[in-house]
Amino acid sequence: MKTDKKIAWTAAALLAVLLVLGSAGCGNRQANPEGTPRAQALNDTANELQRNPKEVSAHLEALARGVEGVQDANCVVFGKYAIVGIDVDEKMERSQVGTIKYAVAEAFRKDPYGIDALVTADIDMGQRIREIRADIRNGRPISGFTDELADIVGRLIPQIPRNIIPPREPENLGTHPAERPQK
Repeated sequence: MKTDKKIAWTAAALLAVLLVLGSAGCGNRQANPEGTPRAQALNDTANELQRNPKEVSAHLEALARGVEGVQDANCVVFGKYAIVGIDVDEKMERSQVGTIKYAVAEAFRKDPYGIDALVTADIDMGQRIREIRADIRNGRPISGFTDELADIVGRLIPQIPRNIIPPREPENLGTHPAERPQK
């Protein structure tokens, strides 16, 4: 179990480092060699995307809730990407859930904020997204994200028999006194 936690924390730390390193050079601008002005595309949707992440999150949640069959939605925005967990009726068949997920993705495809969003109807992932969102709103964006990421990775990593440390005494001592080992 300690090894699984170690792996989960290592994976979370690695992801955090990759995010930091990946965004480190985003603002670098080099001089144009010919001295000619740079071409800049004017895009209204690019200006719109500069909104507050809380506003974008609320917007995507409202869009998802507008799809028939979605009972609730939770969203976390990071940069231009978002992950949205949708809640549907727990008695619904898997194929119907897939159809609703697709309908939400279609609604997002037509929206400049939702074009790069990920949609999930998984109950556990939805709960994790809800907890990350709560941590962000409580002023703990990084630690909340890494805690939940560690939990997610911990669920995804299989239990490896080689890493199991057997107990000193057998757990199943049997029900009959004659079956119990002598000390």
